[in-house]
Amino acid sequence: MVLGMDKRLAKRTLSISSFHVMELLRRAKQLETQGRDVIHMEIGESDFPAPQAIVNAGVKQLLTGEIKYTSAAGLPQLREKIADFYLQRYGVTVATRRIFITPGASGAFLLAFGVSLNPEEQLLMTDPCYPCNSNFATLFDAKTKTIAVDASTNYQLTAEHIQQHWTQATKGVLIASPSNPTGTLIDTEALKQAIQTVHQLGGCFYSDEIYHGLVYDQHANSALEFSDDVFIINSFSKYFAMTGWRIGWLIVPESFIEATEKLAQNIFIATSTDAQYAALAAFDDDTLTELERRRAEFALRRDFLYENLVRLGFEISIKPEGAFYIYANCSKFTDDSYQFALDLLEAEGVAVTPGKDFGSNDAHHALRFAYTTSIDRMAIAMQRLERFISKNT
Repeated sequence: MVLGMDKRLAKRTLSISSFHVMELLRRAKQLETQGRDVIHMEIGESDFPAPQAIVNAGVKQLLTGEIKYTSAAGLPQLREKIADFYLQRYGVTVATRRIFITPGASGAFLLAFGVSLNPEEQLLMTDPCYPCNSNFATLFDAKTKTIAVDASTNYQLTAEHIQQHWTQATKGVLIASPSNPTGTLIDTEALKQAIQTVHQLGGCFYSDEIYHGLVYDQHANSALEFSDDVFIINSFSKYFAMTGWRIGWLIVPESFIEATEKLAQNIFIATSTDAQYAALAAFDDDTLTELERRRAEFALRRDFLYENLVRLGFEISIKPEGAFYIYANCSKFTDDSYQFALDLLEAEGVAVTPGKDFGSNDAHHALRFAYTTSIDRMAIAMQRLERFISKNT
């Protein structure tokens, strides 16, 4: 037991991991208050603001004063727009009754796991992966089993992985594509086979698609292209640049609709009404044109950062295909990526995320770089990083 820990604390809190990058962010903010220039490449938040049409729609609704609860499932017109978006982008038809508007993707995960995971049941995930997803399962006293993956499978789970690690306790599989932290996609056939395998084993399939839209060289498949019996988690935070608005969505299998609505009513009552009205403008033609311009800029940033990290001696097994991260092996310079990140921040004012935030699979040799700032700022960061390496290795 931790010294001084209150015995009244729920035991599940002991199993929830900390997010180590938040300590780096706290220190970065301290340095900034001291007048230091810090280049932020640690947090998964775009430097682009929400598109103006989205802001205008939110302001317009606020000025009416009509900011009342919506239904727990969300504004009908927003759910309809999302359904139309899936038809246009993926060629799939989704009944609006299956779509739930949530307080960010975090709310979507809570609903999806809340209606499907029982205590002690197990969820299969990759290592490396985004840590909060495992912690959401822990909240419901479920278990997670992370499976070490590497470049040979694009850092994604395969049907073989699923079959090998499935036990009587296993309830389902979570796949994130594009993934955080690696930015890799699962290929079409691998996704199809993974879904089929989970169905054959009688489990639930959860597809984290929050970075859809931020894909640079190929199409990202939605799990809905291969099955209706899947949970889809998505968000307005990444592609639509609405992080602080806290709005996302969940698509559930038909048989989970009633349970999901009951849980949403009790946990959230409803998602922010103003954020929902603002999100109606996210699918306007002008907004999507602006978002595609930004996507092209992210592709240029990816290429710039990738080329420079390779030049400096970092090993990158796969050039990221989506999201806005590069997961780089730094073993040439250190056996402790966490200390490397701390020292880099102190010495040069460059903030990056250590691999230990994403699992244990060779994490001490990994750093995640987010290309969420301009190429001009990243160019300065690369100069500082090169100087740091030359002095410390």
